[in-house]
This record gives sequence, C-alpha cells and structure tokens, in this order.
Amino acid sequence: MDKGQQLLKVMAIVGLGGLGKTTLANEVCREVGGKFDCKDFVSVSQKPEMVGLFNSLLLQLGLRPYSHACQVQDPINDLRGHLQDKRYFILVDDLWDTKAWDTIKCAFPQNNKYSRVMITTRNENLARSCCGNHEGIHNMRPLNEQDSKKLFFDRIFGSEYACPPELKKASVEVLKKCDGLPLAIITMARMLACQPTRLEGQWEYIQNSLATKFAINSNYEDMMHILDLSYKNLPRHLKACFLYLGSYPEDHEISRIDLVRRWVAEGFVSNCARQDIWDVPESYFNELVNRSMIRPTYDRYNILILGCRVHDMLLELIARRCKEDNFLSLVNGPQAVVEAQDKVIRRLNVVGLQGIEKDKVTITTGVNLAQIRSFTILGGSNWIPPLLEFKIVRVLSLDLISFGGHEMAMDLTVINQLSQLRYLKVEGDGSNIMLPWHIRGLRLLETLDLSRKFNHSFSLEIVDVPRLSHLVMPRGTRLPDWISKVKSLRTLRSFSLPIDSLEGIIGLGELNALKELNLNFPTGRAGLSKAAWMTALSASLDKLGNLKELGVHPCDFLKPIALCADALSSLSPAFHNLERLELQHVFTFSRVPRWIGHLHNLRDLWLGAKQVLREDVAIIRTRLTSLIRFSLRIPGVLSERITVQGSTGYLALKWFRFDCDWMSLLEFEAGAMPALQELELTLDADEWDKAAPSGLQHLRSLEKITTWETFNASERRSLKATTDDEDGKNAEVALIRSMFHKAADALATRPALIFKQPLITRPVEEEDYSSEDD
Repeated sequence: MDKGQQLLKVMAIVGLGGLGKTTLANEVCREVGGKFDCKDFVSVSQKPEMVGLFNSLLLQLGLRPYSHACQVQDPINDLRGHLQDKRYFILVDDLWDTKAWDTIKCAFPQNNKYSRVMITTRNENLARSCCGNHEGIHNMRPLNEQDSKKLFFDRIFGSEYACPPELKKASVEVLKKCDGLPLAIITMARMLACQPTRLEGQWEYIQNSLATKFAINSNYEDMMHILDLSYKNLPRHLKACFLYLGSYPEDHEISRIDLVRRWVAEGFVSNCARQDIWDVPESYFNELVNRSMIRPTYDRYNILILGCRVHDMLLELIARRCKEDNFLSLVNGPQAVVEAQDKVIRRLNVVGLQGIEKDKVTITTGVNLAQIRSFTILGGSNWIPPLLEFKIVRVLSLDLISFGGHEMAMDLTVINQLSQLRYLKVEGDGSNIMLPWHIRGLRLLETLDLSRKFNHSFSLEIVDVPRLSHLVMPRGTRLPDWISKVKSLRTLRSFSLPIDSLEGIIGLGELNALKELNLNFPTGRAGLSKAAWMTALSASLDKLGNLKELGVHPCDFLKPIALCADALSSLSPAFHNLERLELQHVFTFSRVPRWIGHLHNLRDLWLGAKQVLREDVAIIRTRLTSLIRFSLRIPGVLSERITVQGSTGYLALKWFRFDCDWMSLLEFEAGAMPALQELELTLDADEWDKAAPSGLQHLRSLEKITTWETFNASERRSLKATTDDEDGKNAEVALIRSMFHKAADALATRPALIFKQPLITRPVEEEDYSSEDD
C-alpha cells in the first residue's frame, strides 16, 4: 500500500472459497482505509446486477442512487466525477469474470492520487487480467497446523491450554478434516462451542460424523459436509431462520430489521412469556452471528450492525436444503421455471426482472398462488402477479418501478382482502403505485413499510389493525389525527409533524409501546403558535418512557430550520431506555438540558445548544458512559473554553463531530477520548476564528479528521455570488486546508485529512427563519 505508484493500482487476493479472502481484504481496508479520502466496498455475485452494484457504491459515498431503469453509464459517470479529485480505496469482493470487471472498472478514474482498488477472486487468471502484472497478487494458502490450532481453540476455549485433556484427541481429528480452511475451522469451532455440554462423547460423535463422509479427496465437498453438519446441529428454532436467508440472492446485503420482522411474520419465532416477542428474533440473529453462519455488516462508522451477508458456500448449502425440504424457491429472470411445480410452493422469491416488460414475465405460470405463504420481488419490477389469487400469503414484499419512461399503474388496492397478511413492504421508485385509501381489517398485520417515495401525495388511514407494530411511511407524510388509535405501534418512522394542528402531536403521547420514533419537521410557517406546538410535543414525548430511539429531522435538508427547544428542557428523565437521540437538525437548546445526564444507555447523541458550559461537558462526559457517537452543534458565541478532560469519561466514544466557528475554544487534554477514531469539524468559512482545536496530539486512536466547510446560509440559498465572493471563498478554503494540514502533520497517528463542502447548509436559527419568506 506504499506510495510508490502514483497511478491507480489494482491488487488482488486469490484463493479457494473459505480461505478468508474477504476477511483479509476487510482487515486491510480497516487498517489503511483512514489514509484515503474515501473508501468503499462492493460485493459482486456470479450474476451481478450492475445498477444495483453501483448504487451500493453511491450510497456509501453519500450520493443519490439511481432507479434500476436507468442506463448503467449514469451511475458510472457520477462515481467517476466524485472520485476524480480524491485518493480512494475500493474493495471489490468476490469477482467472478472479466466481463463484470470490464464494466466495474469504468467507475474508477485514473487520477494520479495513489488510489487503490483491491479485488478478491477464486480465479488466478482473472486476477492477472485485472492487475496487469504479478506484483499486486497475493495467493492465499490454507492455514498451517499451528495457526489452525490457535484459531480453533481460541474460538472455543480462549486458548489451547484451556482445552480439557479428554477433548484434545477429538479436536485434533476435527482439525485434520478442516484442512486449514478458516471457514471450516471457525464453523466447527462455533458449533462445538455452542453445544449445551462439552462431553467427550459428543465431540467423538461429531468427529465420527465427519470421518464417514470424507472418503473422496475433494476440498469443496469436504467443506460442504462440514457446513451441512453445522446446519444439522443448529437448534430447531434457528434452522428455519437460517434457511430463510435463501430468500436473497448471492452477495445481497440483508437488512437486519427487515429480516427479523419477516421471521416473526412467518411464524418462526416462539413467544416467550419472559421476553418481548420482538426481542426474540434479535437474539436469533445474534446467535447466527455467534455461530459464524452469517457475517454481520455495519454502518459507516463500523459501530451499529445494519444487516448481514451469507458466504456463498453457505448460500449454496441453503439452496440445497431448501430444494430438498421444499422450503422456498428463488428464481432469477422473467422466464425462469419454478422447480417442483407438482409440490406446494410455500415461499417464492423473484429477482432479475429489471427492465423487463410485464407481458414478458411467465414465472408464475402453472404455480398455484393460493398455496404461497410468502412472495417477494427484489431488484425492481413493473410486474406483479394477480394478488387476489394469494389466499394464505403472510409476507408480501414488492420492489416496483416503471421502465422506459412509461408510468404504468400498478394496482395494489386489493390488499385489504389478503386477510392472512402479516408483513407488507412496498418499495416504489417513480412508479405509479395505487394503494387503497384505507388499510382496514387486516387484523394480523404487524409490519407496514411504505418507505420509498411515490409520485403522488400520500394519505392513508389505518382502521381495525390491532397487531400493527411497525409503521414506516414515505418521507414527509403528514402525521394523521388518528394516530392515537394504533396503540400497538412500536416503530413509527418518517411522518411529518403537522404545523397547523395539534391533534396528531397530542395523539403521539398515547402510543405507550413505542420504541422507535423518527419524525420530520416541514418547511413553512406554522398555522398556530410555536409555544402551543412545542408544549404539545413536549407533553407527548414526556409520556413515551419506553423509547429507545428518538429523532426529528427536517423534511427538506436543503432548508433546515433550528427551532428554540427550551420547551423540551423541562422533560422529566423518563427516557431511561433511550439509546439514540437526534435533535440537532431541527431543535436548538439555550443550554444542554439537565435530563440528558440521566440517559445512561445513550450510545448516539446529536445535540444543538447555543451555550455549552464546563458543567454541561462534565455531565455528558461522566454520566453518558455508553456514548459511541456524539455530534455537538453550537451556533452561538462561546463564553468559555470547552475542555475535554482525560481522566474519566468518553471511554467508548469512537466518533465526534463539533459544529462551531470557535474552534480555538475546543481543547483536548492528555488521555481525552482514548477510543476516538474519527473527528469531524464543521465551520463557516466566512465566520470561523482562524484556528484549529488544541490538543489534537492527545487523541491517540485518531484515524481520520474531516472538515466540513460551509458558507453563509442566506448567501447559499440565494445562489448568487460575485467573482470577488468566489475569490474570497477560495482564499478562506485555502486557509482552512493549510491550517489543518499543518495540525494533522504534527500528529503521531498520521490521521487521514479530508475536506468536504456539503450541499446542505447549517440549520437557520428560529429568529432568522421567522423573518424569511415562505
């Protein structure tokens, strides 16, 4: 990874499946990624859908994704434009052929900034073709005996020395069968570690089970048998959950939230009297992670688990098992034939319909839809089967889009007649999707997710749906007056707070089961007094003691507004379960509210306050010991220095954003924020105090510093600037970059230094906003 080659360099990791290519590549990315302006990861499948692949890259870079109906050159152009002036590191995982590479590489510009692309593949000839030479190729080999033992025993006992003597012989025999393949070793280790008791007889039984199947010297089949044995040893409640992962195509990133909700809807989750029904599938997910049956995927800060991926060899095992047990069918393409049509098809999942006109789709020909319990379309389609033929469907997930500029109506108004429905997700991307005005009488419905945008104003009434737990609507949908009637809700996302009525806001206070509340604040003047509006909101929030996540965001991030939030300062410390609080994009407090200090479970805090005093910093530092991410916005003039002490506090903090023009008044003492990896600083290039924070050298784990250079909000909105204005901005930007380069160069950790100019402005404070025209 040295700087010896200024041009873009392609490197490759080559090896058999199960050798740990992806693990090694991810570790390289983690180690060196902070030295690049941006890093990105994309997983390729044997049949990659290119627009979806490029959309994944765009989203990770904070760019807008494209419709699946677009030309593949469109996202390529955006990626090239974004990466052109940046030093980038891209990991392309699990590449299968040169045809895919010839398309993917078009997104990576030759920009003479020491950029690097790393691929993983099983094909050495493909690696040579990508790299152009042998220097950048690393051939992985199986682990030697000593490393195999260390990996195996560490996973089960913590070390080889802790292994009971009576288990040593069986362990050695099991390791021989694993043949140095990390995936096999880890899978066997986790299976043995999860046995209810560690008896010699159990281990010998597993050893003998392996021995009877290893007659042929085939690494691939031996590996598949190890994985199959691990599946057989899963508890009964996990087997169905594991096979359900076959609903998704190869290399698909599976959303954790969607997955656990679908498990519940399918009836895979046992109701435990001592445990919340919605906490049980989370424990199932974690157990599959612990058994190394799935690989967790994280947010951009590598903190929160967003979902999972399934190793392609495990996915092949799932496909075999699903076919044998007639568990589910995954078909690819418009004319794909659903196998075993003489049997009952329980679950049907369809991919590969992007750009296919609906009259070309023949997938369900001969399939008895009346017997299907679950139906899913992934990747976009303008075709849907006749919904009224579904008689017992529990799960319905539709990704619907229009192609070729044709706004073809897709009629979903019959949904209310699907009486067994438990999970309904409809994604739309510019499609003319027709939904009923009422969701009525679906007494088993638990999840209603309409999260994507629609091409029409959205209004929906929900009546007589007593089990509805998760409600996600298109961004900006007005919070309805009837919301108080849906008392079973645990998740409420994307509704816009009404500014001309209090009924919906007051109704929020009656949703005592809410765990997650994410709302939007609209742009526009309120039709009632702000005092009455804030009082009603405060009173409702005060009643929601079960919340784990609370966020309020602007409907329009191009026109964010910061309202005075002092009415919320009087909230009682009822949110003792709160783990995430994000208010800074809409609300600004005069002072940090005292109740913040009682949120001992808080991991993620986004806060805006006009004044932050030493005692406020002390409260956050000493009481919020679980804090991992912290964003602090201070629009006012600081009256005293903010000193981050190093003796105690912030021990878990990995990411800190400081949004203030008084950088010179931020100071880090020795030992401050010992785990901090990323520091983000937001300042107004016209207003900042021409200084960097002091004590940066004390941030001993720092890997990256990002500065966000904003400009005067009203000027940004007017979009008018003279040549002199532009010259002045360029001079200010040059000064910022010069100063922070000097500060970063002096640090022992050598953090990556990244400069960004966001498309959105800082929030306009309430007194400024009130004087603007609508």
